[in-house]
Amino acid sequence: MKTTFTLLLSGMVLGLNPAMAAEDHAQHGHGMAQDQRVVLALTPPERAMLLEEMRGFLSGVQVITRALGKQDMQTVAVAARGMGQKMVHDVPPALRAKLPPEFRQLGFSVHGDFDQLAMDAESMKDVSYSLSQLSAIQQKCVACHGVYQIQPQMGINGSH
Repeated sequence: MKTTFTLLLSGMVLGLNPAMAAEDHAQHGHGMAQDQRVVLALTPPERAMLLEEMRGFLSGVQVITRALGKQDMQTVAVAARGMGQKMVHDVPPALRAKLPPEFRQLGFSVHGDFDQLAMDAESMKDVSYSLSQLSAIQQKCVACHGVYQIQPQMGINGSH
């Protein structure tokens, strides 16, 4: 699994499509017949919190893309800032401790990237530049979803 994660992150650094890197990895004899992603075993409330954050990202990205289409850079900045580092403070320490260091690092990076997008949208007011920043952020989302899956934590008797 570390190999797949490394491939995806290497692809991101090199500007390659992480999904294509994973597909290429699967086609060359390292098959992905089963879901080979790292399991994040979380309690139902922790899982719900993390999934809610991801849905918030998706909604925020939609607001940003709509605003970019209208060249409304103030809305881009407000939406991006809402997904920045201030969201990190909402994650309970117990949940944060359960998450792998690579997952946390990628998450912090995404939040920081949204803060940078907000600042640049306000100062530069360059739709094309903001769109390229958003694309880079989404590459990290794709890479993360290619490496991790969230499953309910099993109880002592095997129940969720």
